[in-house]
Amino acid sequence: MSLLHVRNVSHRFDYLLFDNVNFALAPKESMAILGVSGSGKSTLMHICSTLLKPNKGDVVLCDHHIYDDNEDTRLKLRRYDVGIIFQSHYLFKGFFANENVELASVISDKTMDHTILERLGIAEFMHYRVGDLSGGQQQRVSIARVLAKKPKIIFADEPTGNLDDKTAQEVMNVLFEYIEKENAALLLVTHNQHLAQQCTYVRYLHVDGLSKEG
Repeated sequence: MSLLHVRNVSHRFDYLLFDNVNFALAPKESMAILGVSGSGKSTLMHICSTLLKPNKGDVVLCDHHIYDDNEDTRLKLRRYDVGIIFQSHYLFKGFFANENVELASVISDKTMDHTILERLGIAEFMHYRVGDLSGGQQQRVSIARVLAKKPKIIFADEPTGNLDDKTAQEVMNVLFEYIEKENAALLLVTHNQHLAQQCTYVRYLHVDGLSKEG
């Protein structure tokens, strides 16, 4: 059973970005997508996570052909089943950190595992306003917010970009442990070869699609 199945996906702007992308992710699997800047890694992630319709191809997410179904289906997937970690944290800056996380839990009707806050090293900062946190702390709060939803699949776009190597590894450990425990899947965009190699699959994005070679 696949949580995500991408079939012959192509996308272009004024030029061809990538063509004929195919892959699948099952529960407890992770995939790292590498590629040069501008190769379309973030665009591919947006397509897979319901945010951008491809020019061609099909995306099946949690048994839904997401671009054949209506917008209500995509909204429900984003509310309950999909967790997206962006390069920018997109936290509500006027809120406290704990309010950002708790709001995600309430909206998705899930009960959060609060030990994740300890594992991410942010438990002591949860009663700080977002604007009083460092960039790395804000990023970890955004990751906690995603995990509070208990999604079936996590899309993570450079989730450790603002973190030092030690903290980055700790964050990735939390994500890997989560997908194992919750039978979820992880699609990771990263420039970090060391973190990428810890995933079930490593793929490189080229104009001709995904490959195993750099």
